[in-house]
Amino acid sequence: MNSETDFVAKSADFVNYAKAVIDLAVDKKPASLDELKAMNLNGRTVEENLMDLVGKIGEKLELSAYETVQAAMVSGYNHLGNKLATLVGLSKTGTRLEEVAHDLAMQVAAMNPIAIDKDDVSPAVIEKEIEIGKEQARNEGKPEAMLEKIALGKLNKFYQESTLLNQVFVKDHNVTIRQHLQNIDKELTVKAFRRQKLGD
Repeated sequence: MNSETDFVAKSADFVNYAKAVIDLAVDKKPASLDELKAMNLNGRTVEENLMDLVGKIGEKLELSAYETVQAAMVSGYNHLGNKLATLVGLSKTGTRLEEVAHDLAMQVAAMNPIAIDKDDVSPAVIEKEIEIGKEQARNEGKPEAMLEKIALGKLNKFYQESTLLNQVFVKDHNVTIRQHLQNIDKELTVKAFRRQKLGD
């Protein structure tokens, strides 16, 4: 939820409404933000309740994001005074895996990956990164015939920095996330992750 000021975000009315919406979402598990906004909360929709709160507080409020992850194990992480939150879903459960999932949720918060693995990166993003790589090489005076090869090398670096399984693990710089998971369980993988930051 977004408000225009911290003062409003800390007010009892705002906090109570946010808690009621969270409790409703946890109980009913809506599939989307639109579905959540249309749900019944105290005889009116979540959206109508929000408009009532806007009228009472006199400031623009917005229920701007709602994310879910379905996996065998899901862990969340809140950072920066609840201004950044992440969810990570793993393919397996287990007591030891609770810490692993939490570490990965912190990794997502810190490193802001755009996809789980390179195969999950959209073709449009890949095309854009290749063009950026070619343009950088061209500006460095590299021969035209070498641009594609140089750009693909830069694309691999992009994958290492921007895809979760290929990133260096922030708690152990000697392994990637993929290697870290393999060291724990050869079949363990990330099924999904979400990252939300207030103001985005």
